[in-house]
Amino acid sequence: MMTPRSPLLHPAVARVTARVIEKSRVTRQHYLDFIDREAENGLDRSRLSCGNLAHGFAASGDDKPAIRAGHAPNIAIVTAYNDMLSAHQPYGRYPEAIKIFAREKGATAQVAGGVPAMCDGVTQGQLGMELSLFSRDTIAMATAVSLSHAMFDGMLLLGICDKIVPGLLIGALRFGHLPGILVPAGPMPSGLANKEKQRVRQLYAEGKASREELLEAEAASYHGAGTCTFYGTANSNQMMMEVMGLHMPGAAFVHPGTKLRTELTRAATHRVAEIGRKSDEYRPFGRCVDEKAIINACVGLLATGGSTNHAIHLPAIARAAGIQLDWQDIDELSAAVPLIARVYPNGSGDVNHFHAAGGMGFVIRELLNAGLLHGDILTVAGEGLAAYAQEPVLVEEQLAWQDAPAESRDAEILRTPAAAFQPDGGMRLVTGNLGRAIFKTSAVDQARWTIEAPARVFETQEAVLAAFKAGELERDVVVIVRFQGPRANGMPELHKLTPALGVLQDRGFKVALVTDGRMSGASGKVPAAIHLTPEALGGGPLAKVQDGDVVRLCATKGQIEVLGDLSARAAAVPAENPLGMGRELFALMRTHADGAEQGGSAMLSAAGL
Repeated sequence: MMTPRSPLLHPAVARVTARVIEKSRVTRQHYLDFIDREAENGLDRSRLSCGNLAHGFAASGDDKPAIRAGHAPNIAIVTAYNDMLSAHQPYGRYPEAIKIFAREKGATAQVAGGVPAMCDGVTQGQLGMELSLFSRDTIAMATAVSLSHAMFDGMLLLGICDKIVPGLLIGALRFGHLPGILVPAGPMPSGLANKEKQRVRQLYAEGKASREELLEAEAASYHGAGTCTFYGTANSNQMMMEVMGLHMPGAAFVHPGTKLRTELTRAATHRVAEIGRKSDEYRPFGRCVDEKAIINACVGLLATGGSTNHAIHLPAIARAAGIQLDWQDIDELSAAVPLIARVYPNGSGDVNHFHAAGGMGFVIRELLNAGLLHGDILTVAGEGLAAYAQEPVLVEEQLAWQDAPAESRDAEILRTPAAAFQPDGGMRLVTGNLGRAIFKTSAVDQARWTIEAPARVFETQEAVLAAFKAGELERDVVVIVRFQGPRANGMPELHKLTPALGVLQDRGFKVALVTDGRMSGASGKVPAAIHLTPEALGGGPLAKVQDGDVVRLCATKGQIEVLGDLSARAAAVPAENPLGMGRELFALMRTHADGAEQGGSAMLSAAGL
């Protein structure tokens, strides 16, 4: 094994880590005390009444004697399976296989519960997208319900996509005395090139391609089982689980339905049975997810140009473990972490090309060697992160790990920090008299990092697209889309705007987007200040901006401001949010959600976390 060097930690990483540890000191200790109490005094099978226990093993078939006796580890399977969501379709047969794999280690496994799994690809631009962010907290609660039966000694968490992994993590962290491993299913094979798909989308936005042509391009891109291959939130989730040490090493980007994928699932099942509380290698999930692991997630996100959605999810995940993380922390890390990967929409290759170029093993080794990752974290696989600088292979049909390639196999996709694509991580905090927002620079040409132009104010995506089709945006313009925050309508993604704004930019206009809503991990080439907080509803200054106000957005200087005094203006009032598509059932989450920088969560806020 080619062991990564152990250089001094980069000063910026050390400084931000120390600050996060210090500001989290009280809340983290409360959390650790909590999971220790749960381990010592909480319910487990040995404390269940006979009636409780009999209900728990009644339908467990061949595993009934082992579960009844209580001597073998019983593993909870929390699954996000459904067969509409391509990334999660492979999970359908996983429980059967995991039960067999568990028996190989003298353990048992039961499906503890299922959690919802939305496909943001299906709901983009649709009313269902208003449920998307809140589905994360719904998943967290469903995970807690699944684990609340006190039947389990460990957990396997089956989830991949946008809100699912953050939700599983948040829920599992409330059972942080148990060991847990995230089990991915892998990406679909590459289809139509993402650049070609984007070209057809823009042609359709201009009226130069038919719906049938657009559908053909989309179907050729999203064509089978597995995760979508662009580097959006789903694949950013998988990257983070690797740098946090919560996968089996190298599990992220192995295709579904392969022997190697099956063996990685077997290895995860065996491993979670080995690291329980009664073992010599006890690894409680809540101690694996510590301040250093959270910083590693931030660094990995920045080094690979990952999804801006994690500027919302990472603070929420951290809160569930008693850790305080904010956008200033991410911004300071971004200034120090070089961009070493270009994966669509930040480059031409997809995650399969990234994996072939060296993938996560290469990334982790290089970031460890540069002092940008904490190598001394408690991982599910071993004592440190060095094991994740390898890649899984089959040797005579048996799972093994080998060193990641010494050099990138494609320097257009993956490089070392010394030869990085750009010197910083491409996620900037911008602040000013409009509030605080995130600007993802890694996919934007540096010549467009500063935009100053008159505003055009909208309150829906549909209104923006109507103005575009009417030719009303054929000029330099900062498009404001407000009342899109957590409290207004659940903070939907506004990815539907990308093709139209891209067309305006390609026509030579200076264009930017400013919104209190979200943009996808596939946000693309148009400058965008997103997740603006405080949101327009409830007093945010964005509610006072009017058409024609000059807005300045500058990633270089970290600025977002309207050039003028808004103090005397009355705030606009949003249109009433209509009922339908189940949105009325989420009224409590909207009403009590906190700010985007805190994670946009009513659940965590009400729980005092």
